Amino acid sequence: MIVVHHLNNSRSQRVLWLLEEMGLEYDIKRYERDKKTMLAPPELRKIHPLGKSPVLTDGDLTLAESGAIIEYLVERYGDGCFAPTRQLPAYLRYRYWLHYAEGSLMSPLLLKLVFDKIETSPMPFFVKPIAKAISGKAKSSFIMPQISTHLDYLEAELGKAEWFVGNDFTAADVQLSFPIEAAAARGGLDASRPKLMDYLQRIHARPAYQRALERGGEYELMR
Repeated sequence: MIVVHHLNNSRSQRVLWLLEEMGLEYDIKRYERDKKTMLAPPELRKIHPLGKSPVLTDGDLTLAESGAIIEYLVERYGDGCFAPTRQLPAYLRYRYWLHYAEGSLMSPLLLKLVFDKIETSPMPFFVKPIAKAISGKAKSSFIMPQISTHLDYLEAELGKAEWFVGNDFTAADVQLSFPIEAAAARGGLDASRPKLMDYLQRIHARPAYQRALERGGEYELMR
């Protein structure tokens, strides 16, 4: 039996979504973030040494990293769906987007989250103006321009086809969903990029996505 070790408000939501798209049976082991630190609980370390989510177990297999989990599920259970045939040129595009989502797109979004936290974290009053100035400079001179570049790139790519790999929905769209949702929540993605906003509306409307939300529970990134 497939078991998803699922942390609320995390990347593991997209693993649930893919499982629903594939129609596979699975169980969920739930973990809640610490309300003060927003970190995963130590119990997750019993499943994987890094103590992060998602982690998937399938029989004797324990697998971490959402990209690796998605590739495993598609190759093991996909039955030729959710990815192009390896012999087609589109397969390289599929692999590219799987790795781009976390390797390139997520990095500046995480940086923005960190620097936003710096600005709002408790600190001595005489330090706060300095911290806010450093954070503001980092965001305005590097982080936000990087995010904007990525969003422009994604918007242009969606002008070529309905989905990122082509006109067929693939697991690469599942992998890309989390950083694009994060960009809408805190990275400046708005109606000025209509193709990306339409993309979010289309994935949120998918029945499998809705079923995954029902099973996974609270998911605040898309608000």
